[in-house]
Amino acid sequence: MPKTGDMMPAGGERLLWREAMRDVKPLRGPAPAILSPPHPAPAETGCVVKPDQLPGLDRFAGIDRASAERLKRGLHPIEGRLDLHGMTQVEAHRALAGFIHKSRDAGRRCVLVITGRGFGPTGPGILKLAVPRWLEEAGLRRHILAVAPAQPRDGGAGALYLLLRKLRRERKA
Repeated sequence: MPKTGDMMPAGGERLLWREAMRDVKPLRGPAPAILSPPHPAPAETGCVVKPDQLPGLDRFAGIDRASAERLKRGLHPIEGRLDLHGMTQVEAHRALAGFIHKSRDAGRRCVLVITGRGFGPTGPGILKLAVPRWLEEAGLRRHILAVAPAQPRDGGAGALYLLLRKLRRERKA
């Protein structure tokens, strides 16, 4: 084996590789999937990541198929928008909770939350991963009927449509 600083003859790298790999045996069966490490939940909110709460998953509990399709296709009028670009996790979490509560209190049905794509060297952005988890928190989940990725015209993979539950007014006796 050449010493550091010595010139390796042509094809020397190939010989080194073969020598290093001589005892390696191929795995049987299909190639294993390479998974990225899970992103830790923000310490400030105490969220726990669950596999079914990762971005890109639709959630349509309690709505009919036609309403779910309308939401997926972006056919509901967007009555409010929240852009989380440039916010810290703490700021974004507070802004999201306040936005959802105010939107529901105002009687809005469909709102758009813009997380941004946030592609970086470590994968999707922090907010893109955190927002779906935050939407599953009890304080927010009860106000949301359905969630779907936005259409490209509304932000695509960097935004989510939220269909909010109707506000029930108390009846006067």
